Amino acid sequence: MTDESRVPRHRAARRGFLNPGLVRGISFWMTSMCLLVAVAACLLAIWKFTGTDVLWRTVATCAVIGVGTIAFSRVNTAYGDPER
Repeated sequence: MTDESRVPRHRAARRGFLNPGLVRGISFWMTSMCLLVAVAACLLAIWKFTGTDVLWRTVATCAVIGVGTIAFSRVNTAYGDPER
């Protein structure tokens, strides 16, 4: 017989408030799309199809969205229920 108090308890995988796998997947795809849009905007500006003001606004918007999704993913994991 095994005494349950002697059996080491393995820490459960960290779980977020929302499903961490789903949040991580959405964060990855959203950040990837932002990078692609920013690269496309830079190429258009290099070839003078758009102005530099459009370039900087597009890159800034993509940066804000990308950083926001990464931050949300981290906050979701930090405030998750450790019991689940």
